[in-house]
Amino acid sequence: MSRTEAPPLPEPLRVPVADAHTHLDMQDGTVEEALARAAAVNVTTVIQVGCDVKGSHWAAETAAAHASVYAAVALHPNEAPRIVHGDQGGASGGDRSRPGGREGGGAAALHEALAEIDALAALDHVRAVGETGLDYFRTGPEGMAAQEESFRAHIEIAKRHGKALVIHDREAHADVLRILADAGAPERTVFHCYSGDADMARVCADAGYFMSFAGNMTFKNAQPLRDALAVAPRELVLVETDAPFLTPAPYRGRPNAPYLIPVTLRAMAAVQGVDEDTMASAIADNTARAFDY
Repeated sequence: MSRTEAPPLPEPLRVPVADAHTHLDMQDGTVEEALARAAAVNVTTVIQVGCDVKGSHWAAETAAAHASVYAAVALHPNEAPRIVHGDQGGASGGDRSRPGGREGGGAAALHEALAEIDALAALDHVRAVGETGLDYFRTGPEGMAAQEESFRAHIEIAKRHGKALVIHDREAHADVLRILADAGAPERTVFHCYSGDADMARVCADAGYFMSFAGNMTFKNAQPLRDALAVAPRELVLVETDAPFLTPAPYRGRPNAPYLIPVTLRAMAAVQGVDEDTMASAIADNTARAFDY
């Protein structure tokens, strides 16, 4: 089986759900094709997430054009140091962020980019600010100050516009939680592609943060994620693809897309010890509440 071949459509869900985090602009095919395949398995809503200014504009435009799409807009954590240092290639770049820095860089360029995100966040079909946060896996110490400045700015943008905050947290759990507590988290905060352990899940639950699980919770080496999901309150759990990344087992390594949500959702239901309809109903309610639609 070719690693580039799209996995087959899974059996449709009986209860319609949303993909809480996807990147349609990084996937093969048209938006219409992706939405049609998702709808065929009862994934009826997607949250399209921007990672830079250009991608955030695209997300907003796509949401405006499709009733089943809502947008999230932001500078990815790895984008902030790239802009500040004027790095077009992105030594600090990430696997979920495309080059989008400005010539010259510096604090003024970051502030300019943040102002564009702020303007987009005011739009009605933009329901979240993110993905923002901290990424210590692909950005070293030289980029941490820019990441934190950007993260704090996104928190304020989300609160100013009454939008959800979508968190990217990679190997930065303690600092992400510290900054959220210090700055004051928005009323609705979502940990995208939740990557913490069970202890962190309890901290997030106490704070009322949503935890969104992706296809990597199905991987053999992902027992800590399954342990976290097992203790996460069902009313705070979401499901996402982060497509085209993190394709769930048994299709790991092949292209991911919103239509594969049922694969991950069924694995999540097994971890939580409930049937898939119960899991889907909870996730559908939670996603609508998290993104206010």
